[in-house]
Amino acid sequence: MTVALIDYGAGNLHSVHNALKAAGAADIAVTADPAVVLAADRVVLPGVGAFGACASGLRGLPGMIEALETRVLRDAVPFLGVCVGMQLLATTGEELGSHAGLGWIPGTVRQLPASANLRVPHMGWNDVVPTVDHPLIERGEAYFLHSFAFDGDAVLATTEHGGPVTAAIGRDNIVGLQFHPEKSQRYGIALLERFLAWKP
Repeated sequence: MTVALIDYGAGNLHSVHNALKAAGAADIAVTADPAVVLAADRVVLPGVGAFGACASGLRGLPGMIEALETRVLRDAVPFLGVCVGMQLLATTGEELGSHAGLGWIPGTVRQLPASANLRVPHMGWNDVVPTVDHPLIERGEAYFLHSFAFDGDAVLATTEHGGPVTAAIGRDNIVGLQFHPEKSQRYGIALLERFLAWKP
């Protein structure tokens, strides 16, 4: 089983690679090559940074969006988006202007509200509370680091930061995580183990 870990200049690839390996993935291809994605059994899209820059970086890889749409939307291989990789599933992101996402899950990525007693970015360990039953998402504590959050459809779990904030989204063979499984110790590794075994 090959896991394609997309390298578009916007992810903590080393940490995600190591976490997937710890979860049992034996064949991980860190790649910017659409042909590798088209042959992969699972696809992981990481992401750290601003929404617009990440979207531009992904679109800057010739043929990559088409390969992702073919393998994930048409062929229905399991897909996992992490942090900004999750946010890119949305229709639009509002960080530093308005930017088009992949549009796979309708929604908008908006800035978290700040106040005197509410720090932004939302950083550190926080509860993941499932809103629906899903084979990948279990209640537990995970590590978050973000200033923007998904507002839209197909929410699988929330966390608390001055009110409910989206922690995970998904539909069919697609799941996105706002938190970092690679920084979430045993909770994160167990989730990645479930992803590697997932047969949506």
